[in-house]
Amino acid sequence: MATIEARLSELGITLPPAAAPVANYVAFVLGRDTLVISGQLALGPDGKLDAAHKGKLGADVPGEAGRAAARNCAINLLAQAKAALGDLERIERCVRLGGFINAAPDFTDLALIMNGASDLMVEVLGDRGRHARSTVGVASLPLGCAVEVEALFSIRA
Repeated sequence: MATIEARLSELGITLPPAAAPVANYVAFVLGRDTLVISGQLALGPDGKLDAAHKGKLGADVPGEAGRAAARNCAINLLAQAKAALGDLERIERCVRLGGFINAAPDFTDLALIMNGASDLMVEVLGDRGRHARSTVGVASLPLGCAVEVEALFSIRA
């Protein structure tokens, strides 16, 4: 199997610098065999939130833009993992993703939006990217972002 870095390159993905926390929390917590990454927003490679990824799904953000936002969140999770671990090959498995979708009250396609993050993890990590998942619709997210995703990875020491 290709390395994670090689797979990212094949997909045309360059990991951005890991985003710094904006409040009283840390970006990640590294345990002996786990890595927990705080929720990541859909920031682009420039560290900014694209206008297409602001707002509510089911109101002013179309589904395709929501999936793209979730994909960006997953890329930012991998950027945090790289910052925490130094080497992405230490990832044994993506254990869990938690997705928060900024959604209109009647929007019910939350799972389809979250697939943007889930699909990216499997594309990059292969079977190591298959994970458990929760997806929750929320009234708002930081910076008006459409999607936020957090992760739990099992890692090699």
